[in-house]
Amino acid sequence: MKGPGEYFMEGNEACAEAAMRAGLGLFAGYPITPASEIMNLLCKKLPETGGRFVQLEDEIASMATITGASWTGLKTMTATSGPGFSLMQENLGYAVMTETPCVLVNIQRAGPSTGQATKPGTGDVMQARFGSHGDYEIIALSPNSVQEMYDMTIRAFDLAERYRTPVLLMADAGVGHMREKVKVPDEVKIEGRREPEPGEKEFFHTDRPDHVPPMPKFGDGYELMVTGSTHKGDGTRDTAGYETQDKLVRRLNAKINDNRKDIEDWEEFNCQGADLVVVSYGSISRPARGAVKKAREEGLEVGFFRPKTLWPSPEERMKEIGMDSSVLLVELSLRGYRMEVERCVGVDGVTVYDRINSLPTIDMIYDKIKEVLM
Repeated sequence: MKGPGEYFMEGNEACAEAAMRAGLGLFAGYPITPASEIMNLLCKKLPETGGRFVQLEDEIASMATITGASWTGLKTMTATSGPGFSLMQENLGYAVMTETPCVLVNIQRAGPSTGQATKPGTGDVMQARFGSHGDYEIIALSPNSVQEMYDMTIRAFDLAERYRTPVLLMADAGVGHMREKVKVPDEVKIEGRREPEPGEKEFFHTDRPDHVPPMPKFGDGYELMVTGSTHKGDGTRDTAGYETQDKLVRRLNAKINDNRKDIEDWEEFNCQGADLVVVSYGSISRPARGAVKKAREEGLEVGFFRPKTLWPSPEERMKEIGMDSSVLLVELSLRGYRMEVERCVGVDGVTVYDRINSLPTIDMIYDKIKEVLM
């Protein structure tokens, strides 16, 4: 594991290094392009830090393993892409229902199906939000640089532990395979899980304003029941009671929605008073940001907005932007974040520049900006 300093790293390497620095105790996964470098590095280095590495037979088992291992007190993570992300959805829902902290890294590629496994895409954004069934909220982060791959991996662990929830790191192959300088900080702070106080017996209910109950671990001597079925505060199943279902699911959603100010994050510049705001995320946001800067240099009133947290989306800020400006959404997908931006801004206020074959250049996006403003 790399100590404090500056290094030249690949995005996937930065993710693996950051996970170890965050205290990763177990990685379980199955190799898949373009995420395999994370697994390859961790299989060599994680045992050196006292962690555990296991390759499973598929992504279904990988997600199940990190969920179960988390209940032994370990920080856990898996990494995947494309069809592997699809296979993880059922157990992702189980992790949400059981309030299990873990990190799922998705290095997105061009789909559907096998698609182009070595090319970047962001067509999984809505799957990240709605991929599993039922009513739930999720946290999903979106890096656009190798430095952010490092920083957001650590933040993903912090959010997972703090809110007792799975957290998604929705990178793409462009960022995962990019090489850049990364500054590794002197200290990494991860807020630990809240352990039960003496006498506490309810691990799936709380009256605290953050809605996060305490989390014991197996082996500590507690009467601990963990089930994906509807359950009461003490963990006992109640698959028929309306009130139990209502109370549980509303709290699971409130745990994310009522803490949005702490979770949401974005980058913006020159949005105030802009005629047009370019919204973008992931690797394509880099040329998009360059195109906005070029437009500003040419005297065009253009702003830039990048959601770093895709879910929960920074919807209030996007609504404010949509009240004063038109929006140009630039993304590596035909369907990625489009519905969410249109929901916040209004369909008539959004123009979409979608790419599914390659990253556009700064000049290509700049030409689209001029076209929209004409």
